[in-house]
Amino acid sequence: MWEIYNDLISRIPENIRIKRCLMGVNWFLVESEGIGMAMRPLEVYGKVSIPEHIAGMKVCEIARYIKSWNNYEAALGLAAINSVINTENNVSKIYPGDLNGQPNESSFILLKEQIIGKNVTVIGHFPRVEALRRICKLSILERKPDEGDYPDPACEYILPYQDYVFITGTTIINKTIPRLLELSKNANVILVGPSVPITEMLFSYGVDLLAGTVIVEKERAWDVIQEGNPTKFFKRGARRVNISFEDYKNVQWKDEVQLSKKDI
Repeated sequence: MWEIYNDLISRIPENIRIKRCLMGVNWFLVESEGIGMAMRPLEVYGKVSIPEHIAGMKVCEIARYIKSWNNYEAALGLAAINSVINTENNVSKIYPGDLNGQPNESSFILLKEQIIGKNVTVIGHFPRVEALRRICKLSILERKPDEGDYPDPACEYILPYQDYVFITGTTIINKTIPRLLELSKNANVILVGPSVPITEMLFSYGVDLLAGTVIVEKERAWDVIQEGNPTKFFKRGARRVNISFEDYKNVQWKDEVQLSKKDI
């Protein structure tokens, strides 16, 4: 069950250090080679035990917190991992085109045509996601469900029968992602949100599309997030990035080899 977590940790070099850290109202930020984000957890279990001074520590030391059952610690670990993985330089290596040429749109909008009439589940109640009910058979799973949502244990009954499953990156923090991916093996799986590590490694676990975020203007994005606005950073210093397994195949092998997810 820890394979995803161990793989993420293993991708962090030993010699990179943290420059600064922010545990904000909505987001945790860690800066090293880039700025990594992770959503601030709503639920915390147990006592938070993290170093008093994180700046100057090795990223790999904080990255190990991703395996903590304390969600604050795990979110900090994920932000540290993303500070290395989610840089323009790294992400461009798994995308065949110009990242700046991508529309700065959410995956829900980009896949609007594909999901028409389909069975679609969204794990995590994203803003305005209810609008998808007009075009597809939508189920929303949420730990604290709103009216019309399903509680998250319903995943066992719903996910095996879906065409598309959108999974919030915060499931990495709360440790539900291994089971959710297993239940969604018959669906097109989109891992979505600023907490998502944009790494080809996740394709080998059944993800079809990585819909994450890259900080392109560090100071601008940091200031906006520090002020507490939950989404304004998308227009001020950050951009959405959508990379599919098909995109990655085009980068790695062109037409020479038929790459499968098991080859990653």
